[in-house]
This record gives sequence, structure tokens and C-alpha cells, in this order.
Amino acid sequence: MTVKAGAAGPIAQLPGLTTGYGPSHQATEDIAIFRGMPNLTIIDPCDALDIEQATEAIADYKGPVYMRLLRGKVPVVLDEYDYTFQIGKARLLRDGADVLFISSGLMTMRVLEAAKALEANRIDCAVLHVPTIKPLDTDAILAAARRAGRMVVVAENHTMIGGLGEGVAGLLMREGVTPVFRQIALPDEFLDAGALPTLHDRYGISTSEIVHRVRKWVK
Repeated sequence: MTVKAGAAGPIAQLPGLTTGYGPSHQATEDIAIFRGMPNLTIIDPCDALDIEQATEAIADYKGPVYMRLLRGKVPVVLDEYDYTFQIGKARLLRDGADVLFISSGLMTMRVLEAAKALEANRIDCAVLHVPTIKPLDTDAILAAARRAGRMVVVAENHTMIGGLGEGVAGLLMREGVTPVFRQIALPDEFLDAGALPTLHDRYGISTSEIVHRVRKWVK
């Protein structure tokens, strides 16, 4: 992982499983490390639009910020949702009656693709994009998770330990909100080296693997 220090804090490239070069380059535990630091804001943007707007917001923000940054050609996917980034705010990108995806970063792209694919199975999916991991938008998460009759699936490009999934699960437990809860995340282990599509399938964060898991869980 390459970290560039800025006025507001570090910008980290290659978060989670976004390189095939093995454990020395795979920052799969960074959110878990930084969530424990008091008063630190953590941002995990989805696409080029999110990154652009988050960078401007960080420049104007009073306080330390850690942002995960995808490297290379980053696609634009949020423009069709009339999206605007705000620090500390989540955004419901699409609604659905059967499954609520709660996601950040790269995984928001993946669950949007999965939600469209699952329409063929008559599985209606909502997507709540959470670009700010700390502080969480508790109001938006609780409002979405309280809707009766749908499973909550947190998807993150991070180890299952200490990231968005555990943050959301802890929030729901403290507030007495008890939907069926599932987590799509990387395992608590050092990951293999290899081609990224192969690794994403192996560790369950590819679009096809998300679709497969949700079909099984809903059945």
C-alpha cells in the first residue's frame, strides 16, 4: 500500500484486495486499524466522481481524514444516481424489498451490478452506499435496516474483522434492530497472489460470487 500524507491526513492507494501481488501489497486490515483512532474520519469512495468530490470535501474539512484511493483508471458509476458526496452521509442509490446491500468503495460498484443481475431471479435489492466509514451515518443505516422483511448484507473490500460490517452489526445490536444479517468480506488471513479476477472469485467479492451467495441466502 502506498500512503501519501496530505494536509488533512493520509491518502492510501491499493486498499483491500485491489492488487494481485500478495500480502505485502494487500491492505486488507487498514480500516480496522484506523477505526480505533479517536476523531479520525475514514472515507472509502466508490468511483471517480466520489473521489473527486471527496477530495474537495477533505480539503475544506477541519480535522484528520484517512481516505482509501483506487489507483489507475477508475470508472464513473454514480453519475446516473444524481449522487453528491458529503462527509458523514450515506446515500440510498436504489430501493428494493428483499435485500439491503450496505457497501462502500469498490464493493458499491459490485453490489449495484449484482442487484441488476438478481432481478432475473426476482430478488429485489436496495443499495445503501456508505462512503464514510467513520463516523457512520447512523440515521440512514438504521432507517434502511428497520424496514421489515429484507435481509441486510454488508459488502466490503476489507477483512471481516473490524471494518464496515462489524461497525454496522454493532450499531444494529446497540439499537435493537435485528434483521437477518450477512457479511461479504475478505477472510481473516493473508491472501494469495495472483490475477485479480481469480482472487476476487476465490475470496467472494466478485459480482458473480455476490450473486451466487445472495441467491443461496434468500432461498
